[in-house]
Amino acid sequence: MRYTAASFLRQNNMLFIRSFMVLFLCCITVKINLCFSGIPYSLKTLTLDGHLNFDEVHNAARDFGNRYQLLPSAVLHPNSVSDIATTVKHIWEMGSHSELTVAARGHGHSLQGQAQAHQGVVINMESLQGPKMQVYAENSFYVDVSGGELWINILHESVKYGLAPKSWTDYLHLTVGGTLSNAGISGQAFQHGPQISNVHQLEVVTGKGEIINCSEKQNSELFHSVLGGLGQFGIITRARISLEPAPDMVKWIRVLYSDFVTFARDQEYLISAEKTFDYIEGFVIVNRTGLLNNWRSSFDPQDPVQASQFKSGGQTLFCLELAKYINKDEKDLVNQEVESSLSVLNYIPSTLFLSEVSYIEFLDRVHVSEVKLRSKGLWEVPHPWLNLFIPQSKIHDFAKEVFGNILAETSNGPILIYPLNKSKWDNRTSVVIPEEDVFYLVAFLSSAVPSSKGTDGLEHILTQNKRILEYCETAHLGVKQYLPHYTTQEQWRSHFGPQWEVFVQRKSTYDPLAILAPGQRIFQKAMPFS
Repeated sequence: MRYTAASFLRQNNMLFIRSFMVLFLCCITVKINLCFSGIPYSLKTLTLDGHLNFDEVHNAARDFGNRYQLLPSAVLHPNSVSDIATTVKHIWEMGSHSELTVAARGHGHSLQGQAQAHQGVVINMESLQGPKMQVYAENSFYVDVSGGELWINILHESVKYGLAPKSWTDYLHLTVGGTLSNAGISGQAFQHGPQISNVHQLEVVTGKGEIINCSEKQNSELFHSVLGGLGQFGIITRARISLEPAPDMVKWIRVLYSDFVTFARDQEYLISAEKTFDYIEGFVIVNRTGLLNNWRSSFDPQDPVQASQFKSGGQTLFCLELAKYINKDEKDLVNQEVESSLSVLNYIPSTLFLSEVSYIEFLDRVHVSEVKLRSKGLWEVPHPWLNLFIPQSKIHDFAKEVFGNILAETSNGPILIYPLNKSKWDNRTSVVIPEEDVFYLVAFLSSAVPSSKGTDGLEHILTQNKRILEYCETAHLGVKQYLPHYTTQEQWRSHFGPQWEVFVQRKSTYDPLAILAPGQRIFQKAMPFS
């Protein structure tokens, strides 16, 4: 009987110990899951109009650059601005011990993972609902839109009222918040400045989860911080964009130069002339033959006989691309102005190509190329782009070395080059540009062939980009990157130069925990800024 009682006690003790161990291990497992999953469980308690998705997060880890893939813990699909504010505020209140960060993602056109948040929360800005786009066509012309709205949709809506934004990007299938966080430039910027110079008002969610309206007169420091601020100070949830009367048609012109000095001189003359074109850009053509044959489908040569006799011989050429806006009742006058403006330029006469298209067709021209590339499976490839602002005084040195040496034999995509007027840029914004009154955008828009080890492969293009940057540094050209990408804070400090202290102060004011836009790699959460 005693033996039975003792045995019973031992069995009870063993059962108790086993139960305790199971419970203990379960607690450890839960704790480990909480620590290593980016703490999504606390996010599940939030009351939202939209929803957080913890499973389908892979798309938020991709972008147009197609080189970086950093998985977030969750993707927020907001139905309202309060959804964004609630989520950011919750992460803010978790304090510096939490590693959660937040990135706003528009149309996914970033190049270096700037809109990604490793084990953080990515906000799908295109899901953002709210007041519908509203065009104001009386007194002060502007459009009030969501930060997640595409520029192409703004174009289609505003032209219904005979209006359109003044400044564009070459590619319109980008979100308002995305381009305003950088600058937004195209061939109109010499005259109207970048897109960030044409904003009346913003609604912003700061890194503390505050919803703040800001403008030139209201919360102006935040307003200028966010414009060109690379997403570091707030998430743009709404914007009022300046509009102007939209033209009916566009006269679209291309001419060629074989000499860079002449090409640059004509470009600089045009951006300073009193009566000039409405759009001025240029691009470099490296080692291409049969170029004019490719243009004939959409452009008519001024003299078909001379144009057919033109031979590029594979030499490097420089194309000046121009546009003049036309209203139907002023067509004759515009034609005279175009002829007068062209008469003082020094292009190769036989390469004058003209086309007349609708305003929308002209502005959305890049999308036509996108459709063609997608059909061939050539859109979602690595895009190791490099965009530079180069002072006017150094552009000839740059062209001689880069186009005459580094890229003398090959290029893997369009190379844009055109001058801009510094006077059209607001120096209170966060964008960094060269000091000179005129500076050039030079954009190497390369596409890499997957798995290629040749000159069209990713490694070769990255090596070329590195050589270009190293030349700029050793030659002390005073170059600044547009859509900048650096991997260390020291590099960022050098990029911003004298503006670094202001940038840091703004960060400590509006996002002191460095929650926002971790993919820019400027600040690290819970690390000192200075």
